This record gives sequence, structure tokens and C-alpha cells, in this order.
Amino acid sequence: MHYTVVERELELRLILSPERSIPVPARLGYRTDDPYAVHITFHINSENPVYWTFSRDLLVEGVFRACGHGDVRVWPTKSEGRSVVLMALSSPDGDALLEAPAAQVSAWLERTLRVVPPGTEGEQLGIDAALDQLLAQ
Repeated sequence: MHYTVVERELELRLILSPERSIPVPARLGYRTDDPYAVHITFHINSENPVYWTFSRDLLVEGVFRACGHGDVRVWPTKSEGRSVVLMALSSPDGDALLEAPAAQVSAWLERTLRVVPPGTEGEQLGIDAALDQLLAQ
């Protein structure tokens, strides 16, 4: 089966304290065969990258207003006069607060929304066709 991938490399900031942050190279990924999700790969100083997957809708909403609860929360803010998106990620292994440039995240999200417009995600999965085929038997 053919699918489309939309990726973007960017540098996030891992917020360690109000005065200190460190750069974290990351890759945003979106695949039409997993149309409801976004994938973020963090390239930290370890042998294996760290992967996070969460709802594309959550990230889209988080560019405009605070949203999410539990493991993933996203909200827009300003940092040193720049528009940024903050992502608070929580797991059994620890918590992280990451800052991403809002313009780069928004531009990447727009690309994903052109490939799979909101409300059409289910069509990418072929569920209706599979159900039609199953019920026709």
C-alpha cells in the first residue's frame, strides 16, 4: 500500500529551568497510513532516539490554545519575543518540557493538513471499503 510521509527536522529546546535550556534536534513525522497521529523523534545524547506519538488534533489545537491532559499537554506562548509552542511530556521514565518554534511547527502542520484534511483521516485507513467488502460476503 502506498502512503505519504511529511517530515520536518527542527531544533527544540529542552527547558531545564527558567534560566536554562539545551538544544534537542528532533524530527516531526506524519504518515498517511497513521492519519490521526504525529510522531516526534528526539535525537538526544544516547544510542537510541526517543520517540513520542500523539494526536495530530492535539498539536493543531495546541498551536492556538492550551490543550491536552495526562501524558501530553501543548500550549502556545512567547519566549524572548518569539512565538513558541510548549509541549509537556510525561512518562514513567520522566517528564520533559520542550519548546518548539511556532512558525516551523505550524508550517509543518499545514503540510500535513493539505495531505490529509481534517475529517478525512478515516478515508486513509480504508475502513469503509473493508466494511463494505466484509458485509458483501
